[in-house]
Order: sequence, then structure tokens, then C-alpha cells
Amino acid sequence: MSNHATFIWGIADLLRGNFKAHQYGDFILPFTVLRRLDSVLADTKPKVLEVIAEAEAKGLPVRPVLLKTKAGHQHSFYNTSRYDLGTLIGDTENLRENLLAYLHAFSENVRDIFVKYKIEDRIEELEENNLLLLVIQRFAEVDLHPEHVSNAQMGHIFEELIRKFAEASNETAGEHFTPREVIELMVDLLFENDDEALRDGDIVRSVYDPTAGTGGMLSVAEDHLTEMNPKARLTLAGQELNAQSYAICKADMVIKGQSVDAIVNDDTLLYDGHAGTTFNYCLSNPPFGVDWKKQEKAVREEHAEKGFAGRFGPGLPRVSDGSMLFLLHLISKMREPAEGSTGGRAAIVLNGSPLFTGGAGSGESNIRKWILERDYLEAIIALPTDMFYNTGISTYLWILSKEKVAERRNKVQLVDGSKLFRKMRKGLGSKRNELGPEDIQAIVKLYGEFAENDRSKIFDTTDFFYRTITIERPLTLNFATAPNRIEAALAAKVFAKLTADALTSLRTVLESMEATKLWKNRDDFTKALKKRLKDAGVDLSTPQLKALIAGLSERDDTADVCTGAKGKIEPDTDLRDTENVPWNEDIHAYVDREVKPFVPDAWIDEDKTKEGCEIPFTRHFYQYVPPRPLEEIDADLDAVLGRIRARLEQVKA
Repeated sequence: MSNHATFIWGIADLLRGNFKAHQYGDFILPFTVLRRLDSVLADTKPKVLEVIAEAEAKGLPVRPVLLKTKAGHQHSFYNTSRYDLGTLIGDTENLRENLLAYLHAFSENVRDIFVKYKIEDRIEELEENNLLLLVIQRFAEVDLHPEHVSNAQMGHIFEELIRKFAEASNETAGEHFTPREVIELMVDLLFENDDEALRDGDIVRSVYDPTAGTGGMLSVAEDHLTEMNPKARLTLAGQELNAQSYAICKADMVIKGQSVDAIVNDDTLLYDGHAGTTFNYCLSNPPFGVDWKKQEKAVREEHAEKGFAGRFGPGLPRVSDGSMLFLLHLISKMREPAEGSTGGRAAIVLNGSPLFTGGAGSGESNIRKWILERDYLEAIIALPTDMFYNTGISTYLWILSKEKVAERRNKVQLVDGSKLFRKMRKGLGSKRNELGPEDIQAIVKLYGEFAENDRSKIFDTTDFFYRTITIERPLTLNFATAPNRIEAALAAKVFAKLTADALTSLRTVLESMEATKLWKNRDDFTKALKKRLKDAGVDLSTPQLKALIAGLSERDDTADVCTGAKGKIEPDTDLRDTENVPWNEDIHAYVDREVKPFVPDAWIDEDKTKEGCEIPFTRHFYQYVPPRPLEEIDADLDAVLGRIRARLEQVKA
């Protein structure tokens, strides 16, 4: 297997000088797929061509079922050309034209792989550089026949090539390649609770990735299950937006014998390529912190029109980060528990934002609360930093289940795996750390044991719920017509429309009132002011009167409380505050204990109370480290200063 990968990789040497290293994959990967499909079709090709000729003579359409019946052709794809890579190089004068005709002769369900790879552009580039014949000759020498290279082996060869070319371009690696050890951890965690069932005979399971990239997660899941149970049959499905990543992923699936229709090339948030289908296992590593402005119209329409019958019923996050939309989509693809079938399980990599972004009543908070109320969240595992190719930020694995085991019901486990890693000998982009086999084993063990310790905490789902209450305090104001207050009041915008005469009349009225008198009751002051204005014939609108009274006021704790209609106490908006109260605590008892000892006149405006949910992961693992004693610090400083003095003495000497 490694010899095949090395040989194919060696073909890239032909491209050296004419193309840059990060371009090699654009040529080698599609031609590797072409050679594999060419080898897979070789045995039945003569008979298939006979059947196709007969069908065309009779005017019948060519379908896989016809080829299966008449030619013993077991594959869902075919090629109607008389050429293969071996015969193509026999006519060097017409190689380019014959190769293009050969590609167009593939059935449509695999032809789009080559379209997404832009293989015709690559052929033109090779032809222009006089390399086409050499490359085709070298690929024709590679034996990728299924008798010598199984689907599983071919999958590993292809993955090895993908990794090699991904490493040649850190940008490609970061965007479309999740580190294999992270995928292995995700798959191990997903399969942990189903270990016995997965080893049981001829089972059938399905795996789905809505952000499939080059198919790494699907491949690792398949390898892992096959290793556990060689008789197991796994159906893979996914969706990918990037055209080249889609081509690589679909090619990998075809090479492994999976359905050619399993991978869809489209935007997951705009279009569910597997609508109506749910899966046993779901995996995803969506983009971190990417906005969803392009998808906003469609997503909001689905949220408004379909509600909980669609994917985004629980709520919508802020437009600047679409991570939680992928989380909701993933949950919608998890299989519901039914007789003879366990509920679906999922693992998704997210940054820290979905844990706590958004206050009570926000879209993010409502999504978290909905997930916990339905008891879908099993565990969250903190990964080490510097684990991914294009970012060094903290990341977290969310493990979800639609049918928890009994001991996990209404519980959530937090696992701190941030210190379990090993340093890489050579970094790749932002990736400096990796999970060793012992690290993966340690994290899976922490998860599987489901016990409290320094690295594992267990909570009730309601422990993350809270209520945000609004604390109000009464408005207490004094009033006066002192010169400085008059100037401040008349500077308000509402008086700009008054004529000069009207403004002068108003100022005269205010100055006629006793400047030194301090009014401590708003109703009394308002009554006296209105009388003076009426007597002077000054007519103010309601907004102008309110602005005038406000401008003549100052906050005064010794003044009478301001009241509104029906004697209702008016709150002071500048003193308004909020408190987050734990879910299981009575809000009135909380205020009596935490607020009223300091502000006895405070009260709760219950109309403004909101329910929220956040998961403050790092707070639960924080360990206080006391500062060093001053004596130790002084001793260190003295030692450093001593060394400096000694060096200076040496210089002087």
C-alpha cells in the first residue's frame, strides 16, 4: 500500500519546474481517481461495450441495471469508450483528444468528479508543457486493480496522497483537513457507548458529515468500525460546499465502493442534500466564527415558516457566527430512537463561542436551553490549543445523543482534555500540538468512566439554566429653578422650534420662581410650574413640558419617590441593574439575600425576567494559584541584581 502511494507521489517529480509544489495535487489526485476507475472497470469492459452497442442499435437507454443483467457489471458507474489508459498511449498523436473523449464517456454520476477537479484544464496545461504523455504513461504503469488493491487499501492510499498534498499547502490543510487524531478521538467517543452492539455480527450503520471536506471523518469512522467488526456494513453520506474538496471526498467514496450519490456538493445551510434522512452517527467540524450573511435570507425564512418542523426552530445565533446553525442541522440528522434501533449520536468540533455567547433570551441562549431541555447533550470535551492547521484557539468537542444510557440521563459531563497532548517535532501552520494514542485513550477513559475528578465534572442539565431578573430602584428627584438648571433645561432639542419671543417668555417665567427653593416632590413642583406658565400665557406641548421638568431636576436620595399613573412607583432607569439567578433558586429569596441588604428599596420587575442558559466551562476547572510570597520575589530580585553587579565589576576590571 505504501509502495503504491510512494510511486504515485513520485509521478509529481515530472511536474517539478513547470508547476509549484502546492499545485501537484491538482494533477495527481484526479489522475489517481481516473486510474482506479479505469482498473475497476477493466474486467467487464469488453462485455459492457458489447451490451452498450446492442442497446444503442435497439435504441435502448444504457442503465446500470442493464449492464448488471447482461454484462455482469456490478458497479453503478460505467464507461462507454473503447479506450482505457493502456490503449490511449498507443496513439500519441491524438492522445489529448482521445483522453477527453474517454473522460466524457464516463457515466454522469462520476463524471462530475472530474468536472469539479477541472481535469480538462489540467490536461491542457500538461499538453502545453509537453508532459501529458509522460504523466499518462506513468499512471498506466500503476496497478490499482481490485484484485491487488482492495477498496480499503485504495482508500488509505488516497488519504495518504491527500495528506501529502495538504501539507504542501497549509491553507488547503487548514480549510479542508481535520487532523486525523482529532477525528479518531471523535469516532472513539461516538462508538464508546455502543461498543458491544457494534461488535455483534452483521450490523448495518450509517455515518453522516454535513461539512465533509475531503472525507476524512467518514473514512476514519469506516476504518474504525471495520476494525471492530469486519462483517459490519457502513453506509457513508455527506455534503461539502467547496468544489475541489467535494471532488476529493466523492472520489474517495467511489474508490471505497460507497454509493456515488452519497456526497452532495452544495451549501448545507441553504440546502439539505439528504433531506428526510437521518443517521446512526453524525460527525462535523464546521468553520469557526464564519458569518452566515450569504445564507441569512434562506435561514430566516426556514426559521419563520417551518419553525420546529425545520432545522432552525429553537432560535438563530448572531449573523457573525454560524457555528450553532451547523449544530442544529446536525441534531436534525440524528436518528430518533425506535424499536429495533437506538437513537442517533453525534460529535461536533466548536470553538468557545457556542458555550456562552448571548445573554438570556438571545438566539444562542435559546438554542443551548433547547438542547439541554431535550437532554441531547452528553458531554463537552476541551481540546488542547494549537490543534488545528489554521487556528490556535481553544476548541471543544460536543458529544450528543438522542438516547442516553440510564446513568447519563439529565446529566452533562465536562471533560478537561486541554493538557493531554504531545508537542509536534515540526509544526504545520498553526498546528503545534497533537493527540498521541495515550492521550486519546485517556480522554475516552475519562468520558467512559463518567466519574467526578480533577478532569471530569458532572452536572444536572438544569445547572446551566438561569433567570436574568431586572432590579429596579425608585426614582427620587429634587427640582429647582437655579440659573444653571434653567440653562441646562432650555438647551434641550425640543425647545429649538420655539420662537425667540416664546423662549424669552419661558425663561422669564422660570426666573420669576424662587431660585433658592428646593422642591422635593415632583407633583408639587409640576403643579406650581404649570400654574406659573398658565398665568404667563406660555403654552408648551407635552414633550416640551416633560423635557423642562427633567432638565430642572437632579437625583436626590432624600427626595420623595416619583410616582406615575395610579400611584405606581416610577423606576430610575440609571440605577436599573440585572442579576443572573440560578435556575433552582427562588428569585425573591435571592434578592432578599443578595440585594436588599445593600439597597432596601429595590424590587424585581417580573415582566422583564428572561430565561437563559450558558455553559461556563473554564470556570468549573479553574484552580486558584496564590501569588508567590513577597519574600521569595525579593530574594529573586536580589539574586538577579547581585549577578548584574558582579558582571559590571568584571567589565570595570
